[in-house]
Amino acid sequence: MAKKKQYGLVGKNISYSFSKAYFAEKFEKENNKNHSYENFDIQEIFEFPGILKNNPDLKGINVTIPYKEVVIPFLDKMSKNALKIGAVNTIKFTGNGKTKGYNTDFYGFKKSLKPLLKSHHKNALILGTGGASKAVAYALRLLEIDYILVSREPSEHTLSYDEIDASTFEEYQIIINCTPLGTSPNVEVCPDIPYDHFTEKHIAYDLIYNPEETLFLKKAKEKGAVIKNGYEMLVFQAEKAWKIWKK
Repeated sequence: MAKKKQYGLVGKNISYSFSKAYFAEKFEKENNKNHSYENFDIQEIFEFPGILKNNPDLKGINVTIPYKEVVIPFLDKMSKNALKIGAVNTIKFTGNGKTKGYNTDFYGFKKSLKPLLKSHHKNALILGTGGASKAVAYALRLLEIDYILVSREPSEHTLSYDEIDASTFEEYQIIINCTPLGTSPNVEVCPDIPYDHFTEKHIAYDLIYNPEETLFLKKAKEKGAVIKNGYEMLVFQAEKAWKIWKK
């Protein structure tokens, strides 16, 4: 009888999870009857070691909001990319029971954004400063696109939302929402930016995938911007995580 292989997602309030449904369907299609995927919904990161202790069949874990950065001290090793990014969304269990952190978010984002890019897409605004924004920033560096982070708490390295105006939109042709604003069920909210300045030369990218078209994307689309949600990025990062787990 084949040995059980368990995988899962660690996060907070993750009943909506893309990953569980995606991997359940994947395992069924590939006839991996000994594979399972569970949600590990925890209120504090200090509960993380208990997941490892109580689930000896675990072979891999995905990590989502709000634990992509704070999970790092609990890991034995990190991949080079995860170290550079400072955030982890995939954990592999090595043969000796050790844990190694990876980041596949940057890969998924880069692969999904690249086909949309044209020669005038030189600079990007990243809305938000959490773990997801770090992966996005790393992908943009690999694509040789300059960027600046936008935060509610401005510093010398970030813009505040109040500072965004028409000239900002002229300088930055890619606007990426890395905040949770607009996620279902709170679909009537969006980042506080002047949407009237979007044009057909802009790309509006939202890491949110539920709803399919957030208010952020709708408002940008009304002004002619090219829009993209986070679903394809999630598929690409999930498949990359699966490759890491199978190694």
